[in-house]
Amino acid sequence: MFSKNLASWDRWVRLVLGAVILSLVFFGPKTGWGWLGLVLIGTAFVGHCPIYLMLGIRTCSADRQEHKA
Repeated sequence: MFSKNLASWDRWVRLVLGAVILSLVFFGPKTGWGWLGLVLIGTAFVGHCPIYLMLGIRTCSADRQEHKA
């Protein structure tokens, strides 16, 4: 559906950071803002970031992109 624009290191960072932010819902201050961690986790699994697309940022190399029609 979308071309991948996240490198594997970027996906791992998003996954870890998303899990840490999501943990704020259950531990610590128990804030609702922690649910935003799901966005980072989702983009990590999909490999595509819409904000990167709008800004023209791509962390993956050109030969590893997957274009699906």
